[in-house]
Amino acid sequence: MTAIEAKRRAEAPLLRRLLRLAAVPAVAVLGALIVGAIIISLSSMASGPLDLMLPLQAYGNMFEGAFGSVRGILFTIASATPLILGGMAVGLAFKAGLFNIGAQGQFLMGGIGSAAVGAWMAGAPAIAAIPIAILSGALLGAAWGFIPGALKAWTGAHEVVTTIMLNTIAGAIIGYLVTGPLEAPGFGFSRTGVLGNSELPAFEGTTIHLGVLIAFALVPVVWWLLWRSTLGFEIRTVGANPDAARYAGMHPALITILTMSLCGLLAGLAGAGQILGISHFMTPSYGTSIGFDSISIALLGRANPFGIMAAALVFGAMRAGSGLMQIEAGIPVEIIDVIQALILLFLATDVVIRRLLRIRAESAEPDELQTVTKSYGSGSPT
Repeated sequence: MTAIEAKRRAEAPLLRRLLRLAAVPAVAVLGALIVGAIIISLSSMASGPLDLMLPLQAYGNMFEGAFGSVRGILFTIASATPLILGGMAVGLAFKAGLFNIGAQGQFLMGGIGSAAVGAWMAGAPAIAAIPIAILSGALLGAAWGFIPGALKAWTGAHEVVTTIMLNTIAGAIIGYLVTGPLEAPGFGFSRTGVLGNSELPAFEGTTIHLGVLIAFALVPVVWWLLWRSTLGFEIRTVGANPDAARYAGMHPALITILTMSLCGLLAGLAGAGQILGISHFMTPSYGTSIGFDSISIALLGRANPFGIMAAALVFGAMRAGSGLMQIEAGIPVEIIDVIQALILLFLATDVVIRRLLRIRAESAEPDELQTVTKSYGSGSPT
C-alpha cells in the first residue's frame, strides 16, 4: 500500500464523521428555507394571485444583499461577529453538560461595563482606553456567568432557571444605570456617555472593527481549549459523566464554575464589541436578540467553535441580505426570524432526520441536544 493510499484511508473516517455531523444542520437549514418559501408564496395571495416564483426572487435578493458586493460581505461578517462569541458562550457550556440560556444577560452586562468604563476613559490615550474598556466588559460578563455556575456547584440550582432570572435582572440593572448614574446629559434622551478614544478602530468606510478580528481569532483558541488542553478534557469529561470525572480526581464543581465564567466572558466580549465598535452607547431598553440567537447558533454549529463560526455566518448573511430582500421583493425582514426559528425546530427533530438519512445514532449523537432535553434532577455537581 502506497503512502498516498494510506493517507486516503486515514482521512476517510474523518471525512465521513464530518459529513455525518454536518448532515443534520444542512438539512435543518434547507428544510427551513423550503418552509419559508411556502410561507412567502402564500403571502403573495394577500395582494394578488399566488406567486410561486416569489421565494426565488426573495432568496436571490437576500443572497445578493449578503454576498453581491464587498459592502454586503463585510456587513455579513460584522453581523456574524457577536453571534460567534455568543454561540461559543453557549457551546462551551454544552460541552460541560450545562445549558447557558444566560448569554443574553451576560452580553448586556458586558455591554454596560464597556460603555461605562469606555465613557469614563474617553479622554485617555486609545492604547490604554480600548483594552481597559474591552476587558471591563469581558470581566463583568464573566462575573455574570460566575453566579449561575456557583449556584449550580454549591446548591444544585439549575442553570436554566438561574440564567433566565439573571437575564431579567441584567435588563433591570441597565435600565436603572442608564437613567441614573451613567446617564449622559445633553442628548434629549437617556443614554450612556460618549466613548471618545475608547471606540474600537474600524477600517475606513466599513463596519469591520477590531472586535471582529478578536472574535474570529478566538475561534481556534476555544477549539484548542476544548480539544487540545487539559482543561478542555476535564470540561468534556464532566459534561459526559460527572461521577466518572470525580472518580478520576477531577473537581466537577470547580469545572462548572470555571466553565460558566468563561461562557460569561465570551458573551461579555460580544457585548463589549457591539457597544465599542457598532452602537457606541447604550439606552435603558437596549434591545437585541443576540443572546438568544446564540442558542440557535450553538445548536446549528454542533457546539464546535468552527461549526459555530459557520452557523453565525449563515445567520449573519440572512440579516445582511434581508434589507435588499424587503426593498426588491417586498418581503418583510421579519421572515428571517421565522426562518431562523424553523431552523431550530428542524434541529429539534434530529432523531427523525438521522433516521431518514440513515445516520447511525452512536456515530452522530448530538450531546448538546441531550443537554437541552435532559431532566432538571441532576442536582449539584459537587
